[in-house]
Amino acid sequence: MMSTYTGQLAKQQKRGSWFMLLASFILALNLTGCGGGSSSDSGQTNNSDKGQVLVALTDAPGDFVTYTVDVLSIKLIHANGNVVETLPITTRVDFAQYTELTEFLTAATIPNGRYVKGSIVLDYSNADIQVEDNAGNAKAVTDIVDSNGTAVTTLDVKVTLEGRSVLPVAPGIPKNLMLDFDLEQSNTVVFDGDQVKVTVEPILIAEVDSQTPKRQRVRGPLKTVNVTASVFDIYIRPFFHRIGLGQRIFGTLQVQTNDETYYEIDGIAYKGAQGLQVLETVAQYTGVIVKGDLKFSPLRYEAREVYAGSSVPGGDLDLVRGTVTSRNGDQIIIRGATIFRTNGTVVFNDSVTVSLDNSTTVLKQLSLGTFNINDISVGQRIRIFGTVTNDQVSDLQMSAANGYARMALSSLRGSVIAMPDESTDFTLNLSSINGRTINLYDFSGTGTSGNDADPASYEVDTGTLTLDGIAVEQDVRTAGFPTPFGTAPSDYTAQTVVKK
Repeated sequence: MMSTYTGQLAKQQKRGSWFMLLASFILALNLTGCGGGSSSDSGQTNNSDKGQVLVALTDAPGDFVTYTVDVLSIKLIHANGNVVETLPITTRVDFAQYTELTEFLTAATIPNGRYVKGSIVLDYSNADIQVEDNAGNAKAVTDIVDSNGTAVTTLDVKVTLEGRSVLPVAPGIPKNLMLDFDLEQSNTVVFDGDQVKVTVEPILIAEVDSQTPKRQRVRGPLKTVNVTASVFDIYIRPFFHRIGLGQRIFGTLQVQTNDETYYEIDGIAYKGAQGLQVLETVAQYTGVIVKGDLKFSPLRYEAREVYAGSSVPGGDLDLVRGTVTSRNGDQIIIRGATIFRTNGTVVFNDSVTVSLDNSTTVLKQLSLGTFNINDISVGQRIRIFGTVTNDQVSDLQMSAANGYARMALSSLRGSVIAMPDESTDFTLNLSSINGRTINLYDFSGTGTSGNDADPASYEVDTGTLTLDGIAVEQDVRTAGFPTPFGTAPSDYTAQTVVKK
């Protein structure tokens, strides 16, 4: 039986992903280009004739469990016809992983002037694209074709910058260019038995000075730390590129910190000045990941979370990241998993079995609290550093003994069936957790005797959150943490609740 869906079809055939390319033209942010973008205008070599560009990628929620392709090129075209390449080397990107944040991709120095066009070249030759079927299971795409039915190898996706979207670049004048590659409208998925075909018709939209509300992430080796100024500099080395001395960098970025910045360094949590002082003691070129916000007036990048050393993939431990969909004793199943091996390989596997252990150090995003493996429950978004013990795709297994488990904010989507009062929690009929259909989750053992979480009546502790404008039968999205395993109800503690 053949079935087709696009973004306009029914709710159970959910939207395809899309990603946005955010190019922030910044001099005041203390960005340093990676030797300058390549340009056909060889006569412009004076830095006073150049501005700097910060390029970032993000994505929106959708059906794609993984949408991994190679980005070969990101070009900007000057009004005089000169072409500037802003991407130093080919970069492999899984756009499905960037539904809730943006990744800084590169900082490049480019000539001043008006830029009127842009383009991205995507290589599908080694693409790994998987999409949920109606049961929520990941199905690998077997055919990727264009609108003529021809197999896709590379796509050169172009956009015209005109009217208010014309992009001026000059020293000291910050500008943002938002390029939306709408995967919802650009991809049609067809199921035909075990065959899955994606037809790609790319659509790219541009906006200038549009500020994304998403958190931005930067990744790479540590350059310098200045405790007195509450800043540190990081070499940009994004996505799946290995972090290490001698690797080609994508520019540098200065990161501002404050008393509210959380740190996790070698599996130990810190906050504020103490964390920056510890960061100063680690070796230069140590791997660092920062999640923060791009702020304006004055323009700056402020860190909310900083991870360094063995708390960053690529060290002495393997990493699995995904969502816990079931738990039996100390064994959990993680779905939608990306595995980062110590040898530098990165693979996607939709199911990994992880054995927790009392020696597993458990941490929680944005918290200095003390936690253990009993805090890990069904629905928890998680990253686990450990050792892969079976690398067979059909039975991938990891041991978390003497490793780390980091619980991250999990996202619920559902409709309201009860508002909180003295006797009733905020209650939802769940449709998905962390973007995966609720059918994948087994809540056995999540509650006290006879009180396991029920996705059709999921009890959310909203504490002191304001729920103004939210009512019964309304669709909402929340961010928070599931209740520790075996202790529900409540089933989940929300930190935010917003209307969908």
